[in-house]
Order: sequence, then C-alpha cells, then structure tokens
Amino acid sequence: MAIEICVKAATGAPDVLGDCPFCQRVLLTLEEKKVSYKTHLINLTDKPQWFLELNPEGKVPLIKFDDEKWVSDSDVIVGIIEEKYPEPALVTPPEFASVGSKLFPKFLGFLKSKDENDGTEQALLDELKALDEHLSKHGPYVNGEKITAVDLSLAPKLYHLEVALGHFKKWTVPEGLAHVHNYTKLLFSRESFEKTKPPKEEYVIAGWAPKVNP
Repeated sequence: MAIEICVKAATGAPDVLGDCPFCQRVLLTLEEKKVSYKTHLINLTDKPQWFLELNPEGKVPLIKFDDEKWVSDSDVIVGIIEEKYPEPALVTPPEFASVGSKLFPKFLGFLKSKDENDGTEQALLDELKALDEHLSKHGPYVNGEKITAVDLSLAPKLYHLEVALGHFKKWTVPEGLAHVHNYTKLLFSRESFEKTKPPKEEYVIAGWAPKVNP
C-alpha cells in the first residue's frame, strides 16, 4: 500500500524535517507499525501550489493511502492508520485516552506569557503533576508496559515543552516529577522517535520564535 504524507519542513531549512508535533505524531504511528511511506516536506512560509490545490487550508499533516483522497487532521489520520494496520495495536483504553490532553495548551499559555504572576506556570505544573501521578500508578507508559496512541501524541509535545521552555524561559520540569522524567527518557529513546524528530533542537526553537515574540 502506497502512503504519501505531507509534513512541515524546518523553519529556514526547507529540505529538512520540521518541528510540527502533530506531523511527528503521525510519523511515529507509522514507524511503530513498521509501515513504509513517502514524505513530502512542505515549507509553510512558501507553500507549493500543488499542495494548496489539494488542501486549500494549507495545514499539515496531510496523508493519502493508495489512490484514496487526501486526509488532514492528526486525530483522524491516526484513527485510519489503526484501522488499516491493526498490528501492532496502539489503541489506548478509553479511560486513559485523555491523559495529558491539557498539557499542550497549558505549555502554550506559559510559553507565550509575559507576566510571571499570571498563573500559567502553575497551570502547567498542575498538569505535569497529574501526569506524574497517573504514571506512578499505571506506568511506565500511560497504559502500563505497552506504548499506545496516547503516548505517541504526548511524546512530541513533551519534547517541544522541554526544548522551547528550556530556551525561552530557562525552565525545566521539576526533578521531583520522577515518573515524568522517566517517561520522557523512554519515549525520546525509542527508535521511532529518533527517526521522526527534528534533527536539531534549533529547528524547534526557530519554529516557536515567531509565536513567542510576535
């Protein structure tokens, strides 16, 4: 089955895999399932005409299976991949599917904040503590020993959190959240993650810079 996927190219380096966490989530899913695919790197500051014709909204990721139509939205895409390639199963039990779901918006709030006392740091800490507590009971992954879809959604977001907050805020996840630290080590050391992350942290920083200092 021929799969083609359009993903973000690195900011300032259009021939290099970029830093979109939603694109990486889809690539991680394909890698974990050992499904082969062809990648199209899309320069989001200068989108090619053929891409806009396929996808007038201009959003990535965008994927096509065989001769089917192109599909956008990472939630929809990973659902289709699971359906078409059920082995190995990456389904997260419904009761754990929303674990960590508020982490990315809380990270964004803190990253963009210009006021140290606006509560955004505490809001992010509360989410990280909730994740740490869940992992302490159910870890090392969200659903125990086996990686599932929720982990593949969280991995790129935690990577962005680590790199962007470290650079722009000189902030790191507190050492006391040992289960979160162990979780990120596990995720970031997977072959699938190494293969699908931006090759340099600078590309993550360059991607966030316009949003942090508009």
